[in-house]
Amino acid sequence: MKFLPMFDRVLVERLAAETMSKGGIMLPEKAQGKVLQATVVAVGPGSTNQKGYLTPMSVKIGETVLLPEYGGTKVNLEDKEYFLFRDADILGKYVE
Repeated sequence: MKFLPMFDRVLVERLAAETMSKGGIMLPEKAQGKVLQATVVAVGPGSTNQKGYLTPMSVKIGETVLLPEYGGTKVNLEDKEYFLFRDADILGKYVE
């Protein structure tokens, strides 16, 4: 089954938390920071402005983005955890 977000929503999968410190010490779950990076899995078509024109999305599938610390809607699809954010809520994207 395929999931397509509506309007200006973006479906992301958070990257895994670091389980080891740079020095090689195993970090307990409480010491691991909240992961604010995610990979874009699906994007909606965009939102319409007041004149009825479609505003394009600023991210594409496969890009790595920076998320806000709070927000988003948790969605479970096929036993995996994803999050839905509005396009405007995404703080930025990583480019090479």
